[in-house]
Amino acid sequence: SASASASASASASVVSLPEMSRSMPFMKRPAILDGSIAGDVGFDPLGFAKTEEDLVNYREAEIKHARLAMLAAAGWPLSELWDWKIAVLFGMPALVDNADRAPSILNGGLDKVSPFYWIGCLIFAGAVDFYGSIVVKKNNPDYFPGNLGFDPLGLYPKDAEGQKQMQLKEIKNGRLAMIAITAFAVQ
Repeated sequence: SASASASASASASVVSLPEMSRSMPFMKRPAILDGSIAGDVGFDPLGFAKTEEDLVNYREAEIKHARLAMLAAAGWPLSELWDWKIAVLFGMPALVDNADRAPSILNGGLDKVSPFYWIGCLIFAGAVDFYGSIVVKKNNPDYFPGNLGFDPLGLYPKDAEGQKQMQLKEIKNGRLAMIAITAFAVQ
C-alpha cells in the first residue's frame, strides 16, 4: 500500500506532455523531446535525435549557428551602412560595391577582403570551438548546451526562472536570425 501511494504521488508530480508536436500538430512528438531544453516544441520531423547525447549535440550546433546568425543579421546591414565611412576614416578601400551590397558569395567582392582577415576568422572560430569542447568535457552539472561561461556584461540572470527565460529568448531570436540571414542572402 505504501508503494502504491508513492507511485501515485510520483505520477501526479510528472508533467504530462502532449502526444503531438506543438510545432507540427499533425505529427507525434518524439519521445526524446521532453521539454527539458529551452525552445523544445517537439520539432524533429526526420528523427535525428535518438539519444540524449544526440539531442545535446544538435542543440550545441543549433545554438552556435543561432549566435552566428544573430551577429550576421546585425552586421550585414551595418556593414552596408557604415563601410564607406569606416574605410575613409582608416584610409582603406571600401568593400561595399556601388549598389551598397556587402561582399558575399552571391554578391561577389570577396576577393577585396584580405586573406589575413579570413585566416583570423578561422583561428578565432577554431579557438572558440576548442574552448567549447573543453567546457563540455568538464562534466559540469550546471552545464547546458551553449554555456561557455562568457558573460562580460553580467546580463545572464542569477535565478533559475530568469535563466530559463533568457535561454528561451536566445534560441527563439537565434532561430529568427537564421531565417533572416537566409533571406538577406537570397535578396
